[in-house]
This record gives sequence, structure tokens and C-alpha cells, in this order.
Amino acid sequence: MRIIPPIYTWNKGILKFNQSSSRLAHKPWLLGVILMVCVAVAMLLANLPATGHHYHAVLETNIQLHLFSDDGRVNVLFPKDMTVEKFINDILMVLFFFVVGLEIKREFAKGALSSTRKAMLPVIAAFGGVLAPALIYTAINAGTASAGGWGIPTATDIAFAVCIISMMGGKVPVSLKIFLTALAVTDDLIAILVVILFYGGGVNPGLLGLSLAVIAFVFLMRRLGEKRMFPYIACTLLVWVLFYYSGVHATMSGVVMAFLIPSAPLYNKAQYYHKRNRLIARLDELAESSGEPFPNHAQRSCLRRLESVAHGTLDMSYRIEHALGPWVNFLIVPLFALANAGVTIGDASLLNIFRYDSTLGSVSMGVFFGLLVGKPLGIMLFSWLAVKFRIAAMPENGSWRMLAAVACLGGIGFTMSIFIDTLSFGEQPEAVMLALRDAGKIAVLLASICSGIFGSLMIMLSGRREKARRIPQESD
Repeated sequence: MRIIPPIYTWNKGILKFNQSSSRLAHKPWLLGVILMVCVAVAMLLANLPATGHHYHAVLETNIQLHLFSDDGRVNVLFPKDMTVEKFINDILMVLFFFVVGLEIKREFAKGALSSTRKAMLPVIAAFGGVLAPALIYTAINAGTASAGGWGIPTATDIAFAVCIISMMGGKVPVSLKIFLTALAVTDDLIAILVVILFYGGGVNPGLLGLSLAVIAFVFLMRRLGEKRMFPYIACTLLVWVLFYYSGVHATMSGVVMAFLIPSAPLYNKAQYYHKRNRLIARLDELAESSGEPFPNHAQRSCLRRLESVAHGTLDMSYRIEHALGPWVNFLIVPLFALANAGVTIGDASLLNIFRYDSTLGSVSMGVFFGLLVGKPLGIMLFSWLAVKFRIAAMPENGSWRMLAAVACLGGIGFTMSIFIDTLSFGEQPEAVMLALRDAGKIAVLLASICSGIFGSLMIMLSGRREKARRIPQESD
């Protein structure tokens, strides 16, 4: 069962979207720019007098899917409390986490995390970049109503970080770009584990056990060599439904199932060449025996089979990631930004990150200093320890000054940080919960802006100093 051809051929508009988005995907800075625009638009929509009410009304609109049976009864397939905002956060973001899971698996299989030597430094640094912000946040908010938000400043947004480091061009060594990418990937994996372990609701053991049984079945199916796509997609949908109603956040089903998608292609190299050569020979025979214009009916059949063979040499993980990637990057993530970055600023005190209450604590201070200070501090400390004790090696052509500049970009936390924010403080009364979440979102945005600016300035200054240091050496 193949899923990619329908995605590419539903209609001309969708085909054109995939083709253009594939070209845009080669510009790693573009997604960061789109997210910045979406954040600005969301803030304007939420705070302008003419649009503020309508913005929140749209997000709070209930979504229901009705099916009418023969006896006239209405069957509602969506939960009754499903709003536009929940639909984006609980359903569309499943695809985001599914693609993130595929990317993490690819990095472990073939990318920046594929060997111990490559992975050791960014993995260790990522743990430092998670631990330090959590400790800073907890130190500020321990014993207050805000204490449960310690996971918010632990995540790095790979889109914004790669956006900025790509704009720096040749000022940053390639090895440090790989280091930041690998660190962000590991950071995403840790953040996912944080969500699973600490930010789920009350768990229904029966449904959770049933979902684990389905996951075990998929694992067995993969071990037996099943490479058709339909069984995996069907099981993924089933696991999502079971996760949704079991109390484990539904988006985590995307991550779990992504790791179970087979990475081996349907045809290996020898099988591909054998089938391809046979079909090409058949095309030549048909061309000689027929005077009809190319391609005739028989030739079309051969070409379709040739396309199928070429398609079968690409593993399922790659095909799904390639098909879903443009939709996730250029539709789902921007929608998430539009739905979650629009914080209504009722008074200027919401922008005061230094505001502290003995009962409520200060989400703003914890998140802001966790990202701006804790992230680079944890990354640098754990990197220094790893190199000092020879557990890992310094990236090639890298310096501690440039590593510190790149570590500052780790303080850019957007998608994952805001996602964790939307799950935090659920034990508080609704009014308090919403106020704390709004404060957390504002702090994430402010800290991300400051981290991006500070990291960019440090990269430029470090690049100039290293260039000035190299010039005398080259002249000698």
C-alpha cells in the first residue's frame, strides 16, 4: 500500500504545493522567518481592539463531526469539547511529533548521532541544556503555584536556531552547525520524554495497556519484515485514539510510532537494478514492435511499474517524512504559532518578567532566565566536562568562544517550550492556570528574542576575533 502518490496527485494545487515547498525546504532559514511572522500576526490579532475578540472566539469554536444513521440519530465522532485550538494542539501536532520522531530516528541511524564519536558531545551538552534551566526555574518557583512549569525552559527550537545559524553563513564552522543540530535533536527527544513522564493527565490503565499491545504488535510486524505502509498507518491511528482517551498526551503516539516505521526499503540495490533493467528492455521491445506514439498503452503500464520499482527503493521512513515534511513545516507549525502565540496583554505588568508573587511565584522569571542563562550555561558546563575528562572531543575547527556563542542560540525555545506551556499548571484553578500559561508564553518569546540577538552578536564578534587571529599566522 503506497501513500505518497495520492498525496502528490490529489490535485494540481496540492502537487504544486509539494513541489514548491520541497524547493523551499532547501532554505533552512525560511521556516524560522515564517514562524516569526506568525508570532507577530498572532500577537496583533490577540491585542488589536477590532480583532482580539474574534481571534479568541475562533480558537474556542467547537468542532464536531456528525454522521447521520438510517434511524436519524446523530453520531459525534469528535469529543464534545474539541475546539479549534485543541484540534491544532492535540490532533495536527501529532503529525509534527511524528515527523520529529522520524527525524530523530534518521539522525541516530545515518546522521549526526549515528556514531558514538559524533553523538557524545551534543548528547551530553543537551542533558546539561535541559538540567540547568530546570534547576534555575525550580530555584525561583519552588513551593509556589508555578513550580509545575519547570519543563517549559528545557527545550530548544531547532527551526529558529538553524534559521539564525544559517544566516551567519561561513562565520560558524560546519562542525559547530552539526553540533547545534544534533544538540537540538537530542533536546527534542528529552523534551518528548519530559512530556510523557511529567505532563500527562490521569492514566486509564486498560486503554494504555491496549495501546501497548498494539505497539508490541507493530514491533513484531516490523521484525517479521512487513514493509507495506497500510498496516503501519492503521496501527498509528489506532494508537493515537487509545493514547488520546488513556490520559497519555495524544501527540506522543506520533513519536512512538515513528520509531517503529521500517527504515529498510522494499527492494535492495540488486533487486532494483534487476527489475529496472528488465522493464527498460521491455520498453525497448515495445518501442520497436509498435508504430504508435510514445507512450502507448503497454508502455504506460511498463512506466508505471518502473515508477513503482523506483519508489520501492526508498524506505518507508523517508517517504513519509518527505511527504509530510512540507505540510508540517509550512502549515501545521505556523498554525500552532498562530493559535498559541497570541497572548492578550491586558496591562503592561504581563511584560514585567521580574514580577514575583510569594504564592504564585514567577513563571516569567523562571522561563526567561532558564532559557537565556540556564541553556548556554548548562550546554557549556557539560561540554567542558565532557572534553576535560576526554569523554568527547571538541568539534573540528571549533573554539570555546565560538561554542559559547552557538550555545546561546540554545536558549531559543519556541515550539516545544510553548507546547509544554500549554500542558502546564493543569492542577491550578482555570483563571490561575490561564494567567500562568500566558506569562510563560510571553517569557518564552522574550527569552527567545534575547537569546537569538545575543547569540548572533557573539557569533559575529567571535568570528571577527578568530579571523583577526588567523591573519597574522597566515602572513607568517
